[in-house]
Amino acid sequence: MKFSRIFLIVLDSLGVGEAIDAKKFDDEGVNTLGHILKYNPIDYPNLEKMGFLNLVNYKNIKETDSYYTKAHPKANGKDTLTGHLELMGIRTIKPFKSFLKTGFPKELIDELEKRTGRKIIGNYAASGTEIIKELGEEQIKTGSLIVYTSADSVLQIAAHEDVIPLEELYKDCQIARELTLKEEWKVGRIIARPYIGKVGNFIRTPNRHDYALDPAGDTVLDNLKNSGYDVIAIGKISDIFNNCGITKSIKTKDNLDGITKILDVEKENFKGICFANLNDFDSKYGHRRDIKGYAEAIKEFDNYLPRIKQDLQEDDLLMIVADHGNDPSYKGTDHTRENVPVLIYSKKFKDPKHLKELDCFTDIGATIADNFDVKMPVVGKSFLGKLK
Repeated sequence: MKFSRIFLIVLDSLGVGEAIDAKKFDDEGVNTLGHILKYNPIDYPNLEKMGFLNLVNYKNIKETDSYYTKAHPKANGKDTLTGHLELMGIRTIKPFKSFLKTGFPKELIDELEKRTGRKIIGNYAASGTEIIKELGEEQIKTGSLIVYTSADSVLQIAAHEDVIPLEELYKDCQIARELTLKEEWKVGRIIARPYIGKVGNFIRTPNRHDYALDPAGDTVLDNLKNSGYDVIAIGKISDIFNNCGITKSIKTKDNLDGITKILDVEKENFKGICFANLNDFDSKYGHRRDIKGYAEAIKEFDNYLPRIKQDLQEDDLLMIVADHGNDPSYKGTDHTRENVPVLIYSKKFKDPKHLKELDCFTDIGATIADNFDVKMPVVGKSFLGKLK
């Protein structure tokens, strides 16, 4: 069974239980979806119908309208970049550099101050919302740049939009990206984190921008684009892949805006893939350990799911996945090493059911490549032949 269009939606961080190597990442016992359902139970009838809740043994419905399973992570990392790269056929073996415990080296900070002409404050691991509470007033008064990191391989730069214009902040991030191409400083992403508001009420704006490394090789997206297919990116997808393999990029403000953009693209005449990331699950609720907010965000998506499915054409395929976990009931503020859901829907399916668990995320990219008869990724096995 082949499809003319594939819609791949990433519910960012919505994992479904600890991966086999969770202990290595100090993440034993994590389960993003399972613990949300345990501590803040809400009905998700449309996701339930797809088999989603079966994946964490919360429900066990026999007749689903979708194929459903879990995919195991194999990349050496549990962040956005490694997760998305693995989805598209590149398995990260050597982890990107992290500066969680030490902050960035003095030599890098000195060079960043010299090149940007602005003082750097912060330079430690922190929650993005917390660090602007702590340092926002100083940043406004001094015109400095707040630099911080996390357990992920990131260098983030925060600045008030009324003090440092967006274009300058983006330029400063491009300088940081150039500097961190140096091997000993090479982080996966530089992220611009603009904010607005007054002291005591700072709010991060939707004008975030990521500067990622180019993928280490051609991804499934590159192979699709090179074969003449459309690759439409919604949300931060184009940033994650540094625009490689993308034919059209659509930015979003939040999950609801992302869902609206998906619905818009469904009406377009294209052949290929629409690849969307809904980031609020991770950035607004997972990292902030907000179980109630996370549950309500899932409910919002569940409410729109019938419309998404209804607007699909007869020969469209919908795949709903995640890129890692971020259990809001777990210690700390970082991502969690988890298996991810794989929900697969088409109006053409006759008898969808549970599939054998996938050995790696790359099986998803391999299935997409197989569908469009483009070059297959080096790793991953297609499950296209199991969809009937």
